[in-house]
Amino acid sequence: MPGLPHIKSHHNHQLTTRIAANISLALALSIPLFSQTYIDTLKHNFQNPPDNAKPMMRWWWFGTAVEKPELLRELQQMKADGIGGVELAFVYPQVLDDPAKKLINEPFLSPAMLDNVRYAQSEARKLGLRVDVTLGSGWPYGGPATTLEEAAGRLRTAEIPLPANATTLPKLKLPEGESIISISLVNGEPKHWDAVSVKTVTPNEISSIPASTTPRTALFFIASHTRQQVKRAAVGAEGWVLDPFSHQAVATHLKAVGEPLIQAFGPTPPYAVFSDSLEAYGADWTPNLPAEFRKRRGYDLLPHLPELVAGGTPAAEKIRHDWGQTLTELVDENYLTQINNWATEHHTKFRSQTYGEPAVSLSSQRLVALPEGEGPRWREFSTLRWASSANHLFGNNITSAETFTWLHSPVFRATPLDMKAEADLHFLMCVNQIIGHGWPYSPPQVEEPGWSLYAAAVFNNHNPWHPVMPNITRYIQRISFVLRQGQPANQVALLLPTDDAWAKFSPGKVSVTEEMTHLIAPALMSAILSAGYNVDFIDADAINSVGLGTHQILVLPPTERIPLETLRKIHTFAENGGKVLVVGHSPTTDPEGKSSPELTELSKVIAVVPNTGELTKALDNVGNPDLKLTNADDHTKEVVGFIRRKLRTADIYFVVNTSNHPIDIASATFGTSFKSGQTWDPDPVASSPATPTSQPIHLAPYESRIFVFSNSKTATPFVDCCPEQIDISTDWKVNFVSINKTLTETTLTDWTADPATKFYSGEVAYTRDFTLDYAPKGKTFLAIEGGTPTDPNPPITQQAEKAEGIRNPLVTRPGPGMRAWYDPPIREAAIVYINGQRAGSLWHPPYQLDVSKFLKSGQNHVEIRVYNTAINAWAALPPHDYKLLIAKYGDRFQMQDLDKVQPQPSGILGAIHLIITNSR
Repeated sequence: MPGLPHIKSHHNHQLTTRIAANISLALALSIPLFSQTYIDTLKHNFQNPPDNAKPMMRWWWFGTAVEKPELLRELQQMKADGIGGVELAFVYPQVLDDPAKKLINEPFLSPAMLDNVRYAQSEARKLGLRVDVTLGSGWPYGGPATTLEEAAGRLRTAEIPLPANATTLPKLKLPEGESIISISLVNGEPKHWDAVSVKTVTPNEISSIPASTTPRTALFFIASHTRQQVKRAAVGAEGWVLDPFSHQAVATHLKAVGEPLIQAFGPTPPYAVFSDSLEAYGADWTPNLPAEFRKRRGYDLLPHLPELVAGGTPAAEKIRHDWGQTLTELVDENYLTQINNWATEHHTKFRSQTYGEPAVSLSSQRLVALPEGEGPRWREFSTLRWASSANHLFGNNITSAETFTWLHSPVFRATPLDMKAEADLHFLMCVNQIIGHGWPYSPPQVEEPGWSLYAAAVFNNHNPWHPVMPNITRYIQRISFVLRQGQPANQVALLLPTDDAWAKFSPGKVSVTEEMTHLIAPALMSAILSAGYNVDFIDADAINSVGLGTHQILVLPPTERIPLETLRKIHTFAENGGKVLVVGHSPTTDPEGKSSPELTELSKVIAVVPNTGELTKALDNVGNPDLKLTNADDHTKEVVGFIRRKLRTADIYFVVNTSNHPIDIASATFGTSFKSGQTWDPDPVASSPATPTSQPIHLAPYESRIFVFSNSKTATPFVDCCPEQIDISTDWKVNFVSINKTLTETTLTDWTADPATKFYSGEVAYTRDFTLDYAPKGKTFLAIEGGTPTDPNPPITQQAEKAEGIRNPLVTRPGPGMRAWYDPPIREAAIVYINGQRAGSLWHPPYQLDVSKFLKSGQNHVEIRVYNTAINAWAALPPHDYKLLIAKYGDRFQMQDLDKVQPQPSGILGAIHLIITNSR
């Protein structure tokens, strides 16, 4: 190609600041605090983090129709991709048995299936991969070993209107497994009766009740079952969901399912056994609940069942509170503690998503070895912060998260940028172990793009952008590593009003975490975060058992009930210098709903903030924020997130632009006592000096940065100035690799504009030559510029499968649909080669690479290999017909958002420049 045109100088402020932020990682620390500088060691380990910080993958085995050669190939691929381990997950079949194609659904726990487990875990260990296993198939726990007697129970109320002057009660014909536990008479008609008028009917009185001309209703309280089946079960794993309040039901499952699975691991047990989010929908009863209630609460529940069902009075709230507390204690003891003890006895750990239904509390997580969360709800109540908070409170350094669930639906649509956007939100909530959702096993015999879960992203190598997966996992590994250093340093503890949540329980709705979504307003969370603080959740049990730790400020949402013991400890916290704020009003009663002079007196240490709008100001008055953005507008404060880790000789801050717009902050002040600092770019790794005060922060959309502050002095940096820009956006040779189609593009064009490549999914190589009169002395960057925000205010949808009443597991509702709201200039990722040498990958903003060391005087050759998603090729295929599969196995899954399966823009869609700087 001919030489480049005359180079023009462009003095662009944002470009200059970007170049300054990419100073070489070789900047050394001088005058170390110790003979071996801790910061140097930390930086080295950040560049080369340990294997245990690598992300893991949930590995779905469908059917289970798997074969050993493909199991080994996929494990080797994961190892090459920088994935550190797998969680074995056994789910629904994708195909009918086809012996000719060697596609056989080996039944769950069959000898063949367990032999595949044995093989996979053995080969994974040889590769140095961690292996966890789900103690069941699908979710929640249950299956063929769970009888109806041990299945999840619920309280059912039959309301029968009585004729005037009736003297006998009708006889009910109950389905199998149901029994009447109590009968009451109330004045009024069904759905409109008066609980105050209740009269309990004994078995001897059923045929001889007194006559009355007043309309009456007979209430039959029935020990029933939810009749929920295990969701997404593999062949042979079908059956009832177990009763999580029953010691015997859980013991049966551990013996029938846990023992065979753990034995398949032989002498090398799994790192952890896993329990997915508790989704025993509507489970609120167990056969021995009346006896346990009397033992724990000191009175008989049965006469109060009308109040429990009716609600609406202080007396009813007390009954519901005590019922909820009892349910929490039962699931703690019979599910969580029993499984955790079982795991310990089998030389493994219990990893548990301890939230949802039934009624686990925040402090329930102290009973499991590895509490885990999910959900990228950073600025509202989140089960992810719920898990990380518990880990902080109870001394666990690692918080794992089920990540990328429902990411940019439909399947095959998720991109590397989507992954970063969601992972960063997890990191902001103190996660430091990512477990991707997920990796579908896909046999080579099936048509591309292969198998996928009904509602999840696909991260195996059937996705065309997979060649950049090692870069994505390396980024995740680096951030996970750095967020494991030192101790958490969240300044604010937010008290979750668990007693209020219990008091709001009602039949079929017994989830503490669900109630917290109403009790903890998003505006309250945003006020704390926008004020420059980070926050842990805490509950009364945690305050009573472990105290408030290093938290400096306690915030209470509007709260009615609080234990006196907790209030006394809060009073002591305030006397010792802690600050206590409550939004709205101070607590008014104890958990029983009773007020007292002591409660009133102790509450005086709590400063009342009228509303959430005043909370930011109140926080400013009582503390010093950890990150203050001077003169930043409200929007900037809402989208810039951070998390801090405190080390003995340093402070680490992870700072993120969570938005789809660039952020320019003129001055940020970090709440550290250290005087010297550095900022590290995590991908590609580069560093430059930073200051804890008046630090400018410039972040591209979805960009992140590490700031490290210590007392080690930093060297004076070189300053790259006067960037000169060369436009190389024209005259590219474009080769569609898998269809052997080559053309020359004068102007870079979307692949889908050409009917011949509209449905192309795969690799396209862009190549051209350019000439440099001399090898640049300063830094030179290859930048692909452009990119457009798509929707700054996306609609918020409800959490997947959240419906009123007892949920139908056959209905899959739309998920939250996390994604990056940004159309980048590369769709979706690229690997750059300069003169035959790999210079790096481009998969997130800013789309630029330092290519200085690869350039030479004279002619240079650049190749950009671009990869899109598999959805374009998938869009060309006819819809899959699942009728025969459903006829044989039932309707076990529903593919999501199929109406959105259409070709997406692909290729390089922005301008390509070389940016040459001069150093001084």
